Amino acid sequence: MACRTAWRLYGVSTATLMTRAGSRRGVVFLRGGSLPTRDAGPLTSVEGIRSMASSAGDSAVIVARAYRPLRAGRPALWGVRYLSPAHRARTVSVHPLLMSPPVATAPPLESAVPDAAPPPKQASDKAGARADALEDYDGRYRFAPIEEAQVARAMIKRYSATLYERAVSDVVIVGAGSAGLSCAYHLAKARPELKITIVEASVAPGGGAWLGGQLMTPMVVRKPADRFLEELGVPFEDEGAFVVVKHAALFTATVLAHVLRMPNVVLLNATAVEDLIVHGRSDGAQARVAGVVVNWTLVALNHATQSCMDPSTLTAPVVVSATGHDGPMGAFCARRLVSAGLRPALGSMRALDMRRAEPAIVNGTREVVPGLVMAGMELAEHDGSNRMGPTFGAMMASGIKAAKEAMRVLDSHRIVDGRVVD
Repeated sequence: MACRTAWRLYGVSTATLMTRAGSRRGVVFLRGGSLPTRDAGPLTSVEGIRSMASSAGDSAVIVARAYRPLRAGRPALWGVRYLSPAHRARTVSVHPLLMSPPVATAPPLESAVPDAAPPPKQASDKAGARADALEDYDGRYRFAPIEEAQVARAMIKRYSATLYERAVSDVVIVGAGSAGLSCAYHLAKARPELKITIVEASVAPGGGAWLGGQLMTPMVVRKPADRFLEELGVPFEDEGAFVVVKHAALFTATVLAHVLRMPNVVLLNATAVEDLIVHGRSDGAQARVAGVVVNWTLVALNHATQSCMDPSTLTAPVVVSATGHDGPMGAFCARRLVSAGLRPALGSMRALDMRRAEPAIVNGTREVVPGLVMAGMELAEHDGSNRMGPTFGAMMASGIKAAKEAMRVLDSHRIVDGRVVD
């Protein structure tokens, strides 16, 4: 049985000291850059070891063994070894270091830690970081210590893992506006086993649902779409045939929070869809949309100024397109269907007629070509229906129907590794 105690070297840094129960000997593992400066000399002093460790990079570890009882305020004799990235340890010198009293303790460990490798991180490390932080708003606020590389690695590790896993998704939703987010919510709730990936060109998801009409803040939702607001817990004022949310951002922030909490949903914002993946059929049947081609939005908007900025792909048996009807990426998939020869022409959106527009959008939400479900105002461009103006009930209801359509498509085919094979 061994126990772990955190000690501070000359008040410069915190080391992890491993002491064996019933023994006055122990092992301490120190990063090279955290050692205090001592007398110079290659490999015969702490400074020499520190220089060697720094040149070897982050994988270099200093291993020191205590040969004298450790007590506060008195020297301890250390046999120091340098562990190279190739894990070849060699004895360097015996050097005295003055230890200060322990600053934190941790629960007992189940087994002794070997000399040649640092101990694995335990839950107590997090507790120690919490102890180093202080929430004090009277001038003593202190954050837990962190290195810049930790921040970069934390982001890169998770984002890279997400891209790797979602290269094959079950459903890709293009556009994180009110229709796309409503679709993601209902689809993820109904089918938690599905991998749902949302691709949004803007940095901020939400599309035009952060404001109402003419940049005013209230959001108008015609009944019966108010039932979705009730499900989300969004408060509103009832005006009879419609309800009013005091600020459109209240709906968008709420549905976005619900969607992002779902473990099977991933949002890739600041990511543009540059093209569709389309697989032809040898039997002469209509080609099938099998995913999307993606790139960083800033890259997609600057192909005219740079060259050879190739994209990547997300494969999925179902793509739900809800890219709206205006903006630099508006109605992208509808337009690409025409240029790719999958549709003869766009219907061209008609003038505003609120009474006709909203039911047309909801009832017209469907799989427009094999593998591609279209929702929201993009349908007005595709079908040539009316625009609806500043009401949002049809966006929510169209997203819900798109989720139902996506499930119908998935249940109608045999799918292997993200591809429809029947």
